[in-house]
Amino acid sequence: MRLGVATAIVGGEVVDGDVDVVDGEIAAVGLPGPGAGVAIPGLVDLQVNGYAGHDVSAASPDELLELGAALARDGVLWYQPTVVTGAVDDMCAALGRIAEAVARPPGRRARILGAHLEGPFISAGRAGAHEPGHIRDPSKEILDRLLGTPCPVTQMTLAPELAGAFELIEELVRRRVGVSLGHTDADATFAHAAFDAGARSVTHLYNAMRPFWHRDPGIAGAALVRDDVVVGVIADGIHLAGEALLVAWRAARHRLVVVSDAMAAAGKGDGIHKLGPIDVTVVDGIARTWDGSLAGAARPLLDGVRLLVTLGVPLAEAVAAVTSTPASLLGREGIAGLRPGAPADVVVLDDELRLRDVLVGGSPVG
Repeated sequence: MRLGVATAIVGGEVVDGDVDVVDGEIAAVGLPGPGAGVAIPGLVDLQVNGYAGHDVSAASPDELLELGAALARDGVLWYQPTVVTGAVDDMCAALGRIAEAVARPPGRRARILGAHLEGPFISAGRAGAHEPGHIRDPSKEILDRLLGTPCPVTQMTLAPELAGAFELIEELVRRRVGVSLGHTDADATFAHAAFDAGARSVTHLYNAMRPFWHRDPGIAGAALVRDDVVVGVIADGIHLAGEALLVAWRAARHRLVVVSDAMAAAGKGDGIHKLGPIDVTVVDGIARTWDGSLAGAARPLLDGVRLLVTLGVPLAEAVAAVTSTPASLLGREGIAGLRPGAPADVVVLDDELRLRDVLVGGSPVG
């Protein structure tokens, strides 16, 4: 089956020509023939708090499957369901439900890579939309409970300046859980020490952290100057100014990961939605808590690709930020690629980078 595209993103490069799919796999790329648009790998989203009316922290296994189907329709074929700060019992229960969803046949849905725990070991002063009453000091006992469910945890966001945080970083690294720094008031010294201890990424750069200042660059400055740190950003046109996005891209380039930070309103629309235990009001696609704080995002991940390209980022690099780079951060280099022989998990865009088709294993997503 020919996809009828003019180009494809293969191995981080733009390859002219069409793509052929045979028996659920990429058979060939760069084929001659008329075509329009571009084929890219299925998207990888490392921070999905909710989608299509479902909140990850409260969703049943069936609702998580519905959430995964909605993500796939919008081009996301792999994701980390993100459990935000809540009562520890509730967080563990959410992880248990995610484990049940993982055990179901995946079908033509976004597949779960593992859970992302965003909290509860974060700074109360940089909580953002997280419920302050459920924030906890770093605790090995609580960590053991969170990692003791059947659900694989692949990433945890924490604040390194908290007492006991470095012991947890070492434990998470030992247990092969990716450590990301976020919701933190740490300065650059703490940040560098945490990166040296094994933290490998930053959760939504600039947001919910100490602002960059020329004599106090904070985590943002520390992350941008290191070659061993992956930098996550929310590229929805709301959380960050275009200039801030370009600074991150120019400093990090191939270390940049775009996340949706989607909450339940994404793919659903304006109204009142849940983000963990908190009510969030969405108006004109902007999600806020009662005090006006931004509360996740309500736009699909593909919007971030279009925004980066509009700002001047080359298409191949914008696509890498939502495919190969997040996959590599989790050690999953085998997904999100269009090389011949790879599963035909493909997103087809038109010439304006609008979604045209999505294939999972060569079959269209309904």
